[in-house]
Amino acid sequence: MKQYTVRGLSKETEKKIAKEAREKGISLNRAIVALLDKETGTSKKRERKDTLNDLDHLFGIWTTADTGEFERNLELQREVDEDLWKKRG
Repeated sequence: MKQYTVRGLSKETEKKIAKEAREKGISLNRAIVALLDKETGTSKKRERKDTLNDLDHLFGIWTTADTGEFERNLELQREVDEDLWKKRG
């Protein structure tokens, strides 16, 4: 697959690409490819047989504080209790 560099995009085009990426939760590259495919009529619809939306209500609701608390708790879980791992015998 070839790689391309695109220069000289207008601010409005940059904003639309960023908006597309943000709304769909995809990278800027994927957003650009999707928009190009759509515009050229070559987009492929990917069918999913299963719809995974059971956690959608949780998407985007954490605050910065929530994230920090989660990360601190995760670090605590990563600590090894040496007494539990001593070889017995």
